[in-house]
Amino acid sequence: MNKIVIRRPGGFDSLLLEPQPDPEPRAGEVVVATRAIGVNYADCIARMGLYKSANEFAGWPLTPGFEFAGEVAAVGEGVSELSVGDRVIGVTRFGAYSERVVVEPAQLLPLPASIAFEQAGAFQVAYLTAWYGLFVLGAAKAGSTVLVYSAAGGVGSAVCQLAKSEGARVLGVVGSAHKLEHALAQGAERVLVQEPKKLAAQAREFSPRGFDVVLDANGATTLRTSFELLAPMGRLIVYGFSSMISHGGKPNFLQLLWRYLCTPRFNPLEMVDRNVAVFAFNLSYLFDELTLYRETMTELLRRVESGAIRPLDVAAYPLAEAGRAHQALQSGQTRGKLVLVNER
Repeated sequence: MNKIVIRRPGGFDSLLLEPQPDPEPRAGEVVVATRAIGVNYADCIARMGLYKSANEFAGWPLTPGFEFAGEVAAVGEGVSELSVGDRVIGVTRFGAYSERVVVEPAQLLPLPASIAFEQAGAFQVAYLTAWYGLFVLGAAKAGSTVLVYSAAGGVGSAVCQLAKSEGARVLGVVGSAHKLEHALAQGAERVLVQEPKKLAAQAREFSPRGFDVVLDANGATTLRTSFELLAPMGRLIVYGFSSMISHGGKPNFLQLLWRYLCTPRFNPLEMVDRNVAVFAFNLSYLFDELTLYRETMTELLRRVESGAIRPLDVAAYPLAEAGRAHQALQSGQTRGKLVLVNER
């Protein structure tokens, strides 16, 4: 088999396709022949050596990747719920950029025949992030007002669809005008092109009282505005700091330092006075919550089957071109999700 290996932190050319022995499952394990692998912004940060959980749980050399879809290739002793040839969707804490992945059955779910491998490979991280931020932490419900940045990206698109399916009103923010129609098609009621000096006033035109939930993965460039836009009992959900990372293949450490220094520190006294809250999370540190994963994914797949939500638009790259996929994602010009594909 082949898999992507990063020998040391680096740029787009550090993603090397290397041959490896085919893995054999031990007792209680499953080998999945991957057909599609999700590409996420966290993979880019891990490639640069800046993702704490990658350094903590995987180390170097590193094979990135959290999500995949494929077919069961082998099962270990004691595994009775899966058989060779089964279509599955799964997660792993790093290691998915590979033609074969070894996981435990609890990390897999049956993939409905109605969902293509490419769509499934890009489904989980975006929708799990959106669900956890929107409903578990954000407590969004029918009638809630929701503000989401990067509304044409993977998580943003998922937030728009899920919020609309619950009867919430969504204001999306995108980085450039060519993403407006895409975000509207995902379910946003209105979409703004991000202009820092105008954003707060434009957002209040949509919801004068503020927002019940704001989902922000930008970091220093928008967090203060996001906090100010919270309605009474509103919740700011932080799940990334993309503005710290340049569009280039390697980190700009001066930019990192500057954006870190500019990141707001929220005052608990102010939060008490305004009845607002700030939450933050990272899915890779929730990896042991496999019961929550399976419950949430079962519900999400049910909603896909019912037509309440749909898989995201994807752009596919061969596994060997993982570096090109990272470059496209970091350009800030993509819409929907990116996947790496293995042809069979």
